[in-house]
Amino acid sequence: MTTSDEREMLRETVAALVAKHAGPAAVRAAIESERGYDESLWQLLCEQVGAAALVVPEELGGAGGELADAATVLQELGRALVPSPLLGTTLAELALLAGTEPDADALAALAEGSSIGALVLDPDYVVNGDIADVVVAAADGQLTRWTRFSAQPMTTMDLTRRLAKLEPEDTKPLGPPPQDPGLADIAAILLAAEQIGAAERCLDLTVEYAKSRVQFGRPIGSFQALKHRMADLYVVVSAARAVVDEACAAPGPAIAATARLAATEALNLVTAEGIQLHGGIAITWEHDMHLYFKRAHGSAQLLDSPRQLLNRLESEVISTQ
Repeated sequence: MTTSDEREMLRETVAALVAKHAGPAAVRAAIESERGYDESLWQLLCEQVGAAALVVPEELGGAGGELADAATVLQELGRALVPSPLLGTTLAELALLAGTEPDADALAALAEGSSIGALVLDPDYVVNGDIADVVVAAADGQLTRWTRFSAQPMTTMDLTRRLAKLEPEDTKPLGPPPQDPGLADIAAILLAAEQIGAAERCLDLTVEYAKSRVQFGRPIGSFQALKHRMADLYVVVSAARAVVDEACAAPGPAIAATARLAATEALNLVTAEGIQLHGGIAITWEHDMHLYFKRAHGSAQLLDSPRQLLNRLESEVISTQ
């Protein structure tokens, strides 16, 4: 079991790497690179942090960590909008581990970062789909390894996260997927953690700007109405983070859907306010705010839409009554 001190050390290590290697210019360079992420930073995350090994058991070449450990790393990467194959790789590892006979070689390669993984929940929008070496699909009560597949990159609003449409050409059954929590629930929780990191940083950027932007001879952050808006956003983000933390500690279908809804709402609200309060500068290429806005809208529709999440949550509530 990972202690809170160990997890905080993990967070600080990732934050230091991100601060050093993933500033705004580096993020833009990664967006425009051939693979869509900074390969040298990915190597550092895997070697110095073991980011890709966190959910893999030690006997299979991993770190034997917990879901909350992976969520901690994704939160820090989300904070700086770091393009990274970690989300898809972690989900592919969890899918392989759920199989009847986990592929030790594939898991070891994913854990060390030399292979990139992808989990197919919707074949039209697969995270890491265009760069994946290991692809597992979860559909119709079955896990399937796609040993050969075609990938068509998709045009996305969020430039920091590439998606691809995948079609299987050769497959191998792995067994039934895990239940309660299922892979879709785990994916929702990890994505929610990433969204919280982005929401917190976006709020920080907006508060900093409000303190420095002067109108009518005063910083706009000194106006009472804006103070209230900032305070309201802080409450929304803090409440959403608490729900996500709870979901990481005790994952399940209902709390996963709740965490995703809360994180999506928080990021959408913060980015909308950030765009408005920054004014015209927010939509210039050089400023980060428009990237957070696009991440918010892209993430809101990734995996399950808010409407689908509400339907799932309603079904969970009804089934427990």
